Amino acid sequence: MMDVARLAGVSHQTVSRVLNEHPNVSEPTRLKVRAAIAELGYRPDRAARALVTGTSKVIGVVAQNSSLYGPASMLTAFEEAAQATGFAVNVGSVRSLDEHSIAEAVERHLDQRVAGLVVIAPVASAAPALAKLPGDVPLVTIDGDPERSSSLVTVDQTAGARAATEHLLAHGHRTVWHISGPADWFDAAGRVRGWETALREAGREVPPLLTGDWSAASGYRNGQLLARLPDATAVFAANDHIALGLLRALNEHGRRVPADVSVVGFDDVPEAAFYTPPLTTIRPDFDAAATAALELLLAQIESGTTENARRIIAPTLVERESVAPPA
Repeated sequence: MMDVARLAGVSHQTVSRVLNEHPNVSEPTRLKVRAAIAELGYRPDRAARALVTGTSKVIGVVAQNSSLYGPASMLTAFEEAAQATGFAVNVGSVRSLDEHSIAEAVERHLDQRVAGLVVIAPVASAAPALAKLPGDVPLVTIDGDPERSSSLVTVDQTAGARAATEHLLAHGHRTVWHISGPADWFDAAGRVRGWETALREAGREVPPLLTGDWSAASGYRNGQLLARLPDATAVFAANDHIALGLLRALNEHGRRVPADVSVVGFDDVPEAAFYTPPLTTIRPDFDAAATAALELLLAQIESGTTENARRIIAPTLVERESVAPPA
């Protein structure tokens, strides 16, 4: 602030008034201060100011406006965890997780002087925006890039996919096919990695990867192909909605589940127990992930510093009736 004041030729109190949009500042002076701020790239330490004043009990969350079960469940779990500690949550929904949309949502949160930020960023397109976020604000990313150096909480997608694949192999299947999620999702990439690793470590053939888009329709399309392959006796679907479409395609072609084809999903959506047959799936612990993210964020808020900590949350296998030994 003192640097801005020197460049603009005003007092630091005047700079403070401009930043706080005080009316008792002339327009020429306001313009000089704004020009100095832009030239120096100055950003107020909003987190420190909130700590000093004790006025902010609000956490800003940036998330894609999506009905997908995983991101929506994570957001709900975080809101409940935050409210239990006395913090309100201000959600900035964006249509897509691109650099411009995330930057705008973050700036709106910072203008409201939130105590800290959480960004639910499961896609690669969010990376450029995350790299440019201010370093003076407590920040935790949920389901972000596991290779990025930042505070991160994520479900162990690789471990979940390995568990699904190994479960199918343990029932006697020679190999396991996989219908993945979109390639630009970190969750999908982790599940592909876990599936491939499990097969290679077991010395099994890795079938061609089939790609979906998290929808039941994409499971149905890929299921039309798999239903015509007699050797395809086991399939790991990247989420339960893909598995739902797969089950319909198999049924239409007379392939019985699990007598002819075994299927495992991922997410454990509430409807999974009522599929025909009830679906064996991987259950992410959204509550544990949300609690971990909140703990990391509150630690930063209380200390006034940012950290690069991470928590990896293990999922669990939920066994139902969609897996059996091959005929």
